[in-house]
Amino acid sequence: MTGLEVSARLHERDVQVAVEVPAGAVLAVLGPNGAGKSSLLDVVAGLAVPDEGYVRLDGRALTDTSKRLAVPPHQRGVSLLAQDALLFPHLSVEANVAFGPRSRGMRGKAAVALAREWLRAVEAEDLANRSPDSLSGGQAQRVALARALAVHPRVLLLDEPMAALDVTAAPAMRALLRKVLRPHGADAAFADARPTATILVTHDIIDAVTLADRVVVIESGRVIESGSVTEVLARPRSRFAARIAGVNLILGTAVAGDSAGLGAVTDGRAEVFGRAEDEWTPGGDAAAVFSPAAVAVHRDHPEGSPRNVFRVTVSELEDHGGIVRVRAMDGPGAAAGLAADLTPAAVARLGVAPGMRVYFAVKATEVDVYAY
Repeated sequence: MTGLEVSARLHERDVQVAVEVPAGAVLAVLGPNGAGKSSLLDVVAGLAVPDEGYVRLDGRALTDTSKRLAVPPHQRGVSLLAQDALLFPHLSVEANVAFGPRSRGMRGKAAVALAREWLRAVEAEDLANRSPDSLSGGQAQRVALARALAVHPRVLLLDEPMAALDVTAAPAMRALLRKVLRPHGADAAFADARPTATILVTHDIIDAVTLADRVVVIESGRVIESGSVTEVLARPRSRFAARIAGVNLILGTAVAGDSAGLGAVTDGRAEVFGRAEDEWTPGGDAAAVFSPAAVAVHRDHPEGSPRNVFRVTVSELEDHGGIVRVRAMDGPGAAAGLAADLTPAAVARLGVAPGMRVYFAVKATEVDVYAY
């Protein structure tokens, strides 16, 4: 296979993962803190040697425990961009970017010229003579990206590179990364420097949507779902993926719906009815997904048409840009962690507050059910 292949087991960290990144592709890695995302990056970079496993790039082994092979980090052609720029404080911006090429044997003038080219590419040429401690967070990350790319890495590892940036710097950095990872038209100059494979660790769904081709979700040291960005966000199979995608998810077993075109999912406590686009076969693993905007909130049990009604305890209210997200308490049961979106006026009218018991209602036509 061309691209990156990783299979690794680290006993002490209780991590066992396997991922593939086709040549030229960007893989987004999602998961809660402590899930094993950084361990994956460490293995690829050669900073950690797995107890069992391998790392292959375009068919060449960088790590292979069966052969006791572990190529040193500086010989792998891997660059890492973390949420902290980690620039050398005693070097100028220009010298920071030139450091990598010089360490690989490039002569001083040529390395400086290359550094200038990359600073120009990331729109930071005017920062060349400044010291790292005089830069803003966004400026420092631009310089760090130029430094990472100046060595023309075959693999680029991005460890939440926008996490420490403010709301104005993060979109600019994301746009710059898109130019590098998705070069076209006026950005074609980046094509020659595009890495063979890129792994992006992020908690921001916007990063995945705008930069990645595929997504894997890691929880408790295991890959629990993977697929294209569209597949994972539209049909998540984990609560973490559902939460980051901004949808409600109920996991359980497929059971028969009571009318044509409807299927149902049960977790043993409640049944959730929804539209089944594919042929619906009871008995297998299944999920129901629906938008918080489709959920109505009632103080008393609703009358009329809603097929799906859940009795929940309100956990918190979240501001979502003029919409209030009412989130139910997490825990066992089909209603665990569900959310409903209300206007501020509706919240005030209902008097919704943390700790209150309310009903969430959603029509079956607003729910999609699917097997997995």
